[in-house]
Parts: sequence; C-alpha cells; structure tokens
Amino acid sequence: MDVPIRRPTLPRSRRAQRRGYQAVVLLTVAGLAPVTGLHLYAGDRVRSVERVPARDVTMVLGAGVRGDRPSDLLARRLDVALRLYRAGKTRVILVSGDGGDNRYDETGVMRRYLVERGVPDKRVVSDDSGFSTWDSCARAKRIYGIERMIVVTQSFHLRRALALCKAAGIDAYGVPDRSLTWGHIGPTVYGTGREVLAAIKATGTIVFKPDPRVTGRPSDAIRRALED
Repeated sequence: MDVPIRRPTLPRSRRAQRRGYQAVVLLTVAGLAPVTGLHLYAGDRVRSVERVPARDVTMVLGAGVRGDRPSDLLARRLDVALRLYRAGKTRVILVSGDGGDNRYDETGVMRRYLVERGVPDKRVVSDDSGFSTWDSCARAKRIYGIERMIVVTQSFHLRRALALCKAAGIDAYGVPDRSLTWGHIGPTVYGTGREVLAAIKATGTIVFKPDPRVTGRPSDAIRRALED
C-alpha cells in the first residue's frame, strides 16, 4: 500500500503573514535609520559651487587610482575642486587618501591631476594617511589645524563626510559631484549601496570619536600654503 507523500506548505494564516511583513519593515527601518540620522546630523550643509560659502581650504577625499590615473569617481571629485578653485571659492586644496607608496600613491595622482590643470603646486597639500573618511576628517583637524573647510565627494557620500567632519570639530560645507553618465553608473550604484553599511559604522564613530589610524605631530603645511 502506497503511503501518501505530504508536501510542505507555507503558513497561510494572516497572523503569520502579518508577522512576516512586520519583520521586513523593522529590518528596513533598522537599515535606513543610520542613513537618515546622518542626514539630520549634517544639516543643511550641501551646496553648489555657486552657493557654497568661500573657505580657505577644500578637502577632496580619495576614491582609488588606476596606475597613474584617478578612478572615474575620483576624477569627478577633483573636477569639482578645480571649479571651486577657479571660481575663487577656495585657496588651498587638501587631497586626502592613501599615499606615499611607489606602488599605490593616491594623493600623488590627485596632486598631479590638479597641477596639470592649472592649480599651483604650492596650493595643494597632501595628507597621505587619509585611509578612511573619518581619518581624513580627524587628521584635517588634529594634524593640519583646520577649523573651517569645504568637502568634495559624490552625493551619496557627502552627508556622511559632513557628519564626520562635524564630529571631528570642523565647520564644513559640502559640494557634491552630481554628474552621472553611462560609464559612471556602476561605481555610483555600488557606492550608494555600500553607504547603508558605512552609515552604521559612522554612527559609532561619531559617538566614540576614535583616534585616526595614523597620528603624528601637528603640521603647518596648510598655513604655509595659505601664506605663499
């Protein structure tokens, strides 16, 4: 005699469906809460090149290089910094990233890109130990003594950067790169997606304010660049 096979069935009760829906909503809210919090923490600090208040220093955050050329995302950031400099909105550009290594010199590539396009070399300062957004912000304050500045990065990254600058004690405004072409869609979508996880990490950083990975003596490089 054949024994009938029982196939597994999904729960059909409204209570189970309601609990599943509530779980999805809670997970979504939990994931987006840090992003929303950073937006509120940063406040109304995102401006265009035309509307941003002039600041002596603009910081460009690193975004990877390919040999001796900046990545697409980084080139777009540097182009915004160039527009700020040419518009008289800033006097010195601080390029912050992973630099000083012959095999991977992010800040060296950034400096050359700006100088080749007309920014005097003496107006570019390199922070070779900006290994993360927090490191760049914290070192701008602790090492270079910056009190006020403009920050340049992509739109999806900017409010997190502004919130971290505020936590580091810097009065910062941000000018985003908003350009988007077919060749830039992949990096932009990827960067936007990873911001959810990055926002969670940034929330903890804002609370605990850890030391940057590399500390050191205060530098007068910014002051000297402004005096020249």
